[in-house]
Amino acid sequence: MPTPAPITTTAQFGAALRRARQARNLRLEDVALAAGVGVRFISELERGKPTARLAESLRVVVALGVSLTLEDTHG
Repeated sequence: MPTPAPITTTAQFGAALRRARQARNLRLEDVALAAGVGVRFISELERGKPTARLAESLRVVVALGVSLTLEDTHG
């Protein structure tokens, strides 16, 4: 299995979420309903909107069933 690339931009985060959504054959509407956010929010998040709210973004991660981890790269 390839090592995942670090996500360092909102565009990379959004693209990763889009890939996860598409891999699960989910529509924007499906994820929005599961995460309790609007379709517009999902769309903007997937496009890498830099001002997306963190709490709602994390609910999308959970709704997609993917994990988000932090790694200390300085230790």
